[in-house]
Amino acid sequence: MVKREMLDILAVYEQAGYETSTFATTPAPYSAQKEATRAALAGFDLVVAAGGDGTINEVVNGIAPLEKRPKMAIIPAGTTNDYARALKLSRDSPLEAAKVILQDQTIKMDIGKVTDDQNPAPRYFMNIAALGTLSEVTYAVPSAMKSLYGYLAYLVKGAELLTRLENVQARVTFDDGAYEGPISMIFLALTNSVGGFESIVPDAKLDDGEFTLLIVKAANFWQVAQLAAQVLNGGSHVHNKHLIYKKTSQVTITPLHHSKPIKVNLDGEYGGDAPMRFENLNQHIEFVANRSAIPEKATINKLKEEFVEQVEALEHSDDADSKVD
Repeated sequence: MVKREMLDILAVYEQAGYETSTFATTPAPYSAQKEATRAALAGFDLVVAAGGDGTINEVVNGIAPLEKRPKMAIIPAGTTNDYARALKLSRDSPLEAAKVILQDQTIKMDIGKVTDDQNPAPRYFMNIAALGTLSEVTYAVPSAMKSLYGYLAYLVKGAELLTRLENVQARVTFDDGAYEGPISMIFLALTNSVGGFESIVPDAKLDDGEFTLLIVKAANFWQVAQLAAQVLNGGSHVHNKHLIYKKTSQVTITPLHHSKPIKVNLDGEYGGDAPMRFENLNQHIEFVANRSAIPEKATINKLKEEFVEQVEALEHSDDADSKVD
């Protein structure tokens, strides 16, 4: 669909005042990531990612490490499109998603940074980091199955994995404490859109510098099923005794004893094994968004936002004065 509407989509960005250039990703590893880095270093003001959450993640990884980062826009073309849902973009019409650029609305989004001792370069995610059996759903579903059956493929695979739920032993440290013991699942969310659901992290904010951390302590099939039912019932799971629900700017996850490897899912793709450290990069990348459709509770207080902008303006003014001197 994106290819069919490409000329119209490019015309929208040109109407918004941009001179456009397109790049078709290739099967080569990190194709989108490398092109995003090249475009940023070449001085492009806006990078548009057309694809699903995996493609967006690659583009984010291409520009997040840079000191000077262009704005980003999204044209959803994936299976679940969680990030587009969080930004309130049309997931049915690529052209309508592109037209949001004409509203001149953006939001500076938090980005997650991941480091570990096995990889010299940090990795980044924009929506969700997850650990545990059920976190394997997204990368355990073959891409052909995703294309054919879409969201149903995730439900089928999730039901299969639920029957062989396993606990792992780990230590999780966060801003105001730590948990050590058996764990079924861990979610580290930057938005409230996880796997197509908006009630898993109902109070997530997009730009407050904090992750929403969910730790499901040792749980059996029926306890996890109960949690799932509470998620669907308006988010009452946040008070479940088997769940730790915290706001935190950083998290470290370390396997204990001879625990089996703890796989980490970053935005729906396998991202390595723990131990890992996660840091929230506050308002790190500015995204084109349907800002007027985003609930006020999903962003930081407007007065605080205006205060930050005023402080930044004063700092720039001071810098200009010092240069004149």
